[in-house]
Amino acid sequence: MAGRAASTSPGSAPPGDGPIATPPVIELNDAAVSLGGRTIWSDATLRIGDGEFVAVLGPNGSGKSTLLRVLLGQLPLSAGSASVLGTAPRAAKGQIGYLPQRHAFDATTRIRGVDLVRLGLDGERWGFPLPGRSDARSRVDEAIRRVGASAYARRPIGELSGGEQQRLLIAEALVARPRILFLDEPLDSLDLPNQTAVTALLNEICRSEGMTILLVAHDVNPLLPHVDRVAYVAGGKIVNGPPEQVITSETLSALYRSRIEVLHTSDGRLVVVGQPDAPSHHSDRHA
Repeated sequence: MAGRAASTSPGSAPPGDGPIATPPVIELNDAAVSLGGRTIWSDATLRIGDGEFVAVLGPNGSGKSTLLRVLLGQLPLSAGSASVLGTAPRAAKGQIGYLPQRHAFDATTRIRGVDLVRLGLDGERWGFPLPGRSDARSRVDEAIRRVGASAYARRPIGELSGGEQQRLLIAEALVARPRILFLDEPLDSLDLPNQTAVTALLNEICRSEGMTILLVAHDVNPLLPHVDRVAYVAGGKIVNGPPEQVITSETLSALYRSRIEVLHTSDGRLVVVGQPDAPSHHSDRHA
């Protein structure tokens, strides 16, 4: 995928939103967010089409998770406007599946995977599923099959590997059959093979079901073969567009206000150099 990248000309402005192939299901217009009197990002314009797979990238603390909170209706804008599925974000929450950032389950956690997935339907009842409801059981089984977790879904979640746990968490987010899926750092605790497998699974769900997916990530490389668009959050701004327009030395240097180099390795991966926590491939993360 790195071979797709085409740098913009020196001194050119960072790419804007750019055209999308379908009507937008997520929109920000001149949006800004402030927390504790500090502006997290501002002047953000974002349009994401139906069925697009979008990576949300940027350094730690730049406001990536804040973007998800705005689109979930959990955090108000201080300026501008936001809409999801043509309405206010809070009004659309019933059509959004959400997987928040979390660490792996402790080995002593005894809840079964199938019961965890069921919480995606009955979680508002404090974890006590309604008795009966064969339709609910069918939807849980369907979601588990969808992520390829049927073989271990009835085992305690604490006994499963990180990749198996993450598949069941994705099933929990899918069980209510949302139109949009938000995932906050779902790859962070996984080794590279599991990152690749989970990303391929999400891509297949996106394409086969026409589901819009926003995935916050630290390492861009597992996502590059799959994503349609990148929203890069840094320096109080959000720049978005196709990966080959956004992940360039010129664009990232403009965002960080310092020289950033985007290098292409011999195995086709990208390395972002010049900012300590910029999304990049770090070989020691998956040793």
